Amino acid sequence: MMRFAVMAFALTATAATAQQKVQSGPGAMLRGLDKVSGQTVDIELQSGQTETVFGLDVALGDCRYPVDNPTGDAFAYLTIWEQGKSEQLFDGWMIATSPALHALDHARYDVWVIRCITP
Repeated sequence: MMRFAVMAFALTATAATAQQKVQSGPGAMLRGLDKVSGQTVDIELQSGQTETVFGLDVALGDCRYPVDNPTGDAFAYLTIWEQGKSEQLFDGWMIATSPALHALDHARYDVWVIRCITP
């Protein structure tokens, strides 16, 4: 019983320290890659804006960053679909330091978050 109580306390303490204060930025810096030609492009998106990156339309919902380390990481909510089509290829949070954790799955194009724009 004591072992269970200690483990429960350790898990609770870990979860509390894992949370960090974040702030939303006015936009994000994204990078697009055409895997066939090898061409890359950097774009700056404002929250609520949609831009075309090669053959994809990319919409930024929000970009959040740690308050105590604004350049440390970025979490951007992106919606991505092919131009002229309505089916979403990606809809969710993308993390700058771990782009493979929740990545766009497309045969030709790749998009990832570089950083949030900070005031």
